[in-house]
Amino acid sequence: MTGNHLWQQLRKQSRFVAIALAAAAISFVIGMLMPTNQHYSNNPATAQVHNLNQSLTVNPSVKQIADDRTAFNLDRTVEKLLTVLESQEKLLTFVPPEQFQGTTVFDGKVKNSEKVIALTVDDGPWPETTEQMLDIFQQNDVKATFFWLGKSIENYPKIARMVVAQGHAIGNHTWHHWYDPMDAATAADEIDRTAKLIYETTGVKTTFFRPPGGVLNNGLAKYAKEQNYAVVMWSVTSADTDPRAQPSAFVENVLKGAKPGAIVLMHDGGGDRSRTIKALPEMIAGLKQQGYRFVTIPELLEMQEQSA
Repeated sequence: MTGNHLWQQLRKQSRFVAIALAAAAISFVIGMLMPTNQHYSNNPATAQVHNLNQSLTVNPSVKQIADDRTAFNLDRTVEKLLTVLESQEKLLTFVPPEQFQGTTVFDGKVKNSEKVIALTVDDGPWPETTEQMLDIFQQNDVKATFFWLGKSIENYPKIARMVVAQGHAIGNHTWHHWYDPMDAATAADEIDRTAKLIYETTGVKTTFFRPPGGVLNNGLAKYAKEQNYAVVMWSVTSADTDPRAQPSAFVENVLKGAKPGAIVLMHDGGGDRSRTIKALPEMIAGLKQQGYRFVTIPELLEMQEQSA
């Protein structure tokens, strides 16, 4: 079964569940509101209402109006439930605009040089570091884009779910973080296996991809483009993988390189990222001082599509 077919089947099942839930809820409410026959006999007022209801059912036109109204209310209830389901599905689906599918993106071309910037975080989810990042992002009202490794999700599924629950965007970063050239089957497994685990763990479906190390010629980017992923690179790096650099250097790298539509590279996994955590609050404060607001990669590309 293909991914698209599976997704459609899940949608159909969601609609069926919504209808079933709505019908059950309405039946329950009607049952609670309708008195029993014993109650009619003991309460003259409700007995009169019951008699009136009985007389109404004799008139087919009145009964039809009541039936139509019930059907209308059921339809509205189901529609509301489906709207909630579809809204949730949209929140958990990250698909680039059509013009970016199968392309490589280094930054955003935003209208009127609007001062937006996208923070991206690679190699997680990771113990302690990712959670500390989430706290900093939440305190500063920042949404970022996390590019995940399959093996990291496998090790830390709870942290992955925390990232999604806090409203951040998700991208695919392969299973093993391999740089070396690989055949088509291996490249497919690296990306598809990770996509499958992202969905099974968090409910997220994403077609944003970042190749490990930014390597574009080892077979991974080629396969991703064939599957209509947007291959997301970066225009500014914090250089937080430099083992000798101080956190202040990461801040300086980002603040100097910032420009409207920039995509910033950072890491929360793959090793000790405590220096990145130390740099992050100052980095965010400096960007805000320069007038930037923060967007996710999906939001950045949607803005670019609208300004085209």
